[in-house]
Amino acid sequence: MSVQIGDTAPDFSLPSQTGEPVKLSDFRGKSSVVLYFYPKDDTPGCTKESCAFRDSYEQFKQAGAEVIGVSSDSADSHQKFASKYSLPFTLLSDRDKALRKLYGVPSALGLLPGRVTYVIDKEGVVRHIFNSMMNFEGHVEESLKTLKAI
Repeated sequence: MSVQIGDTAPDFSLPSQTGEPVKLSDFRGKSSVVLYFYPKDDTPGCTKESCAFRDSYEQFKQAGAEVIGVSSDSADSHQKFASKYSLPFTLLSDRDKALRKLYGVPSALGLLPGRVTYVIDKEGVVRHIFNSMMNFEGHVEESLKTLKAI
């Protein structure tokens, strides 16, 4: 099963880079959520994508959205990654890849964890899904375009 546009986004609780649990339901009624799954901390593509989200973070906040990154790296790895690149948003540790499976994020070439972004509105409904391993900035552009249209 994979999450589709129009579905209610499945709730979850995962540890952030500070070790605090973060639940999707915490944002319901308060803000939209841009949930982006990426393969690995501190690799060239993931760094480029995360820095693109960082550089547009104010635009996301102005659009009433919170940005959350998810990979299977540890909270400690996330903390180092966020600190190294001054990432102002939450990174969640999906160690057993359960959230990735729950959302149906495909693997690239059957090996690498995929790079997929979900735009979830304040009511918890998935409004847009963008799947691209190589178009790093596209994840940011597509998300902002969707948020402005909601």
